[in-house]
Amino acid sequence: MLDRMLRVAAFVIIAASVMGAQRSVAEDNAKIAAGETVYNTYCATCHGDNLVSSGQTFDLRKLPADARPRFENSVLKGKGQMPPWQGVLSSDEIDQLWHYIRDNAHEK
Repeated sequence: MLDRMLRVAAFVIIAASVMGAQRSVAEDNAKIAAGETVYNTYCATCHGDNLVSSGQTFDLRKLPADARPRFENSVLKGKGQMPPWQGVLSSDEIDQLWHYIRDNAHEK
């Protein structure tokens, strides 16, 4: 009886983990798709189609995974020729944009 209860409990834990992972992947994919829309609307003009820079602006695909604070600061406050987007982009849109950039980054 105890053995059966342990197997059932293990199954429930594994099933919950798998469902949580599937939900997380689906949420990430939704953020990436939404981020692509944000990028195409606000960023592609300067940073290039599909994140491919013409060389005149920073290649966003080179942003390392630990550069999110730097990225957010640059987006919100502007940097060099880039204008500030604070008040234009919501925090959700910036998060979506980050997911899109990281999904297409050279270094994953």
